[in-house]
Amino acid sequence: MPAPDLNSVFINCPFDDQYYTIFKAMVFTVSACGFKPRCTQEQDNAAEPRIEKIYRLIDKCAYAIHDISRTQLNPNHLPRFNMPFELGVFLGAVRFGTRRHRNKRCLILDTEPYRYQQFLSDIAGQDINAHEDNPERAVNRIRNWLRNTGPIPGAANIWTKYQTFSAELPILCEQADLDPENLVFNDYLLMVNGWLRENR
Repeated sequence: MPAPDLNSVFINCPFDDQYYTIFKAMVFTVSACGFKPRCTQEQDNAAEPRIEKIYRLIDKCAYAIHDISRTQLNPNHLPRFNMPFELGVFLGAVRFGTRRHRNKRCLILDTEPYRYQQFLSDIAGQDINAHEDNPERAVNRIRNWLRNTGPIPGAANIWTKYQTFSAELPILCEQADLDPENLVFNDYLLMVNGWLRENR
């Protein structure tokens, strides 16, 4: 089997409206650093069970960002377990997978540095990075993590570009006949990559 793609970053995070500002900044940062963001929203295939899609993406990606910050209770007083579960699958691939998976690297994000110890204490000893529910802080954390792979732009530079891109996005969407309030992942990524090519 082929080795995981050294250019691909699996993003495991919430997809709700409250988190969307951080998600957009994440995707932009990964792309601005020269990597390819991947997530379960990139393909809508009812014939493929969601868990198989997760397995496939984890198998293909050498890098992953796992945000475990969504622990709020839903209306039924239950938390979301999807993100910690997918983190567990990724760590299992590193620990028990074949040689081609043992060099996978991941970034674990939460709202606060040690909050995870209250709900996921089994990962004590892992380096957890806090974004404080702040998109700019998330950009900084992701950029600094990817910096270990080689020279990339500074976090302040990426954040400035992201703000400019966000301001121009409605015009770009109008030119592409897209609704900026209802962009699917692939359309948003297309906008990001096109803008970055024009504004290196």
